[in-house]
Amino acid sequence: MRINIKATKIELSGPIRNYIQEKMDMLEKYLGTIAVTNCDVEVAMDVNSQQKGEIFRAEVNLSVPGGLIRVEKTEKDLYKAIDKVKDHLVRSIKRYKEKKADKKRKDSGDMADIF
Repeated sequence: MRINIKATKIELSGPIRNYIQEKMDMLEKYLGTIAVTNCDVEVAMDVNSQQKGEIFRAEVNLSVPGGLIRVEKTEKDLYKAIDKVKDHLVRSIKRYKEKKADKKRKDSGDMADIF
């Protein structure tokens, strides 16, 4: 899976890039045979909430057949935001796979009713 990484209002250092790559590579085992056509990752520092201090945002958009899986999380620590996005993506991927399987079961069940 090719990952496009974008940083907004922060410097995208080597360790951050490697950490993102490592976490996104972990998704491969959950994706299985799902063909991801595009994976966009954006990390940013939010400036809207200045009174709260530095708030980091991590966002991932996975283009999958039939839709888009999008997850966005904010945290005071950039690495924690990336971890939360990965964890939520795992749940979203499992939900996506279950929906696909349910649809497949439903479609095959309809054919059994006809015969």
